[in-house]
Amino acid sequence: MTQLTGAQRKYLRGLAHNLNPSAFVGAKGVTTALTQEVDNALNASELIKIKFIDHKEKDVKAALLDEITARLKCHVAGTIGHVAVLYRPHPDPEKQKITLV
Repeated sequence: MTQLTGAQRKYLRGLAHNLNPSAFVGAKGVTTALTQEVDNALNASELIKIKFIDHKEKDVKAALLDEITARLKCHVAGTIGHVAVLYRPHPDPEKQKITLV
């Protein structure tokens, strides 16, 4: 899994601007239900937002994001406040909606 360039992350953040959060990370942190929900949302649209409800500390959010990206093999395009933008291309090249240059 290659890292995203700065330009690619900026492009993805722009695409995600009008999206509503697809999943919410609560007090329990990264649960099986959460990873399943995020996985389904990434398969459906490749680009999603997740919102942290109970975790306000930056280092805690970073650790949770690391766990989510490791489990689901996705990229963090950016974080703004308590919202993170995640990207993962669809496994089937014909169903990919987002083209990164």
